[in-house]
Amino acid sequence: MNIHFVLLALLADGPRSGLWLREELAAGHSGIHPLNTRQVYPALIRLERAGLVESGGAAGADDRQQDFQITAGGQRELAGWLRATPAPGALPGDELVLKIQLAGQVPGTDVHEVIQAHRRYLIELMQRRTRARQDGAGQNLGRTLASYAEMFWLDSVIRWLDAAEGLLGPGLVGRATSRPPADQIWASDADRERAVASLRDHFAEGRLTHAELDERLTTALSAQTAGDLRRLMTDLP
Repeated sequence: MNIHFVLLALLADGPRSGLWLREELAAGHSGIHPLNTRQVYPALIRLERAGLVESGGAAGADDRQQDFQITAGGQRELAGWLRATPAPGALPGDELVLKIQLAGQVPGTDVHEVIQAHRRYLIELMQRRTRARQDGAGQNLGRTLASYAEMFWLDSVIRWLDAAEGLLGPGLVGRATSRPPADQIWASDADRERAVASLRDHFAEGRLTHAELDERLTTALSAQTAGDLRRLMTDLP
């Protein structure tokens, strides 16, 4: 867990003392897994030296009672980190869960926009992996098995983002803008391409006849919403 960004997210809601931050993280009241509170004060000192937070006194002096507040530079750093996707080709890790948790707590942050940035990256990564598997079809069974495992894992992460978006909906007063239900969100070209690739995989594995594939491909390419695409897959694993 990156304690520096956790602290920046908590301070984005207003000035807090070092003692309050320590107790908050120890209790896990913010939904963040409790962590070693001995990390809090050294992290605050590093953030202050980097110009990302500021306090009323000298860095390191009675940190428990000092009030710390996020600076404009800290706000920019936090906003950039929340939306930053892994390096090209890299897979998201546990840090993604932390980013979505914190995005839902930072005032002025559109958590749905943050989720969409990560969803877009994952969908594009799935498309690249699908094309690579198709290009190397039949060459190496081990690589094919690993590719399928990765694809199913990426799909599960995307589904988790969908679920998170539903949970972090209009009920977050003041934290996020109102959004329509997930099934009513407009489908993008990338969404349609992902559905087409998935349908072709199911056809190759014998779950669809050629006629069923043609019919569903036509529907997928003309789909308007995420719900239209999901309904194409309801009877498929």
